[in-house]
Amino acid sequence: MKDAALYLIPTTLGDTPVDRVLPAHNAQIISDLRHFIVENVRSARRFLKQCNKEIDIDSLTFYELNEHTDRQHISEYLKPIRQGESVGIISEAGCPAIADPGADVVAIAQSEGIKVVPLVGPSSLLMAIMASGFNGQSFAFHGYLPIDNAERVKKLKQLESRAYNEDQTQLFIETPYRNQKLAEDILHHCKPQTRLCIAMNISCDDEYIVTKSVKAWKGKLPDMHKKPCVFLIYR
Repeated sequence: MKDAALYLIPTTLGDTPVDRVLPAHNAQIISDLRHFIVENVRSARRFLKQCNKEIDIDSLTFYELNEHTDRQHISEYLKPIRQGESVGIISEAGCPAIADPGADVVAIAQSEGIKVVPLVGPSSLLMAIMASGFNGQSFAFHGYLPIDNAERVKKLKQLESRAYNEDQTQLFIETPYRNQKLAEDILHHCKPQTRLCIAMNISCDDEYIVTKSVKAWKGKLPDMHKKPCVFLIYR
């Protein structure tokens, strides 16, 4: 197992050409791997073909890791590494193990002393912070906010308070078909002077990253329906 490792393989954030956001080194690593832990086999196979058109997909082994996976079986996915063969983790979008079930695999690998190698690639969270104009030295990502309306409003007010009291950028996301509702909640319940950045379709041809005060956003929200978005608020 000396040279075997767990490779964390970033994917594109949309229909962006692979060579625009991923280094050639990633394709070289991918071409040498025969075992992959993925969220969805179909989309993973398509991504691998984009990285290397000559890759023999049918010779590869895929292990699915998503909300339906029995967590007790995850350790078995690392069996090839224990036998001397490297394994790659592929996320559905962006970087594995960041707001992604791949973190469970990485935790097991670290506990067993397995070498973990993160490859370079796009992260919607970091790219959103970079382009927002908000504090990039102190920030917190909160994933999805509560679905219940009262709980969501309560959470929004807590995050806004942290943005002011701790001088910290607050990031969160939403299921694409609920983006518009979340944005409207922010405009209705946050202070007029609080700044909101909407980062949508990051790294894609129709990328949209705009920062305005809550007051300035009112009546001017973009169409966010079914589009991947990162929301950031700051004082």
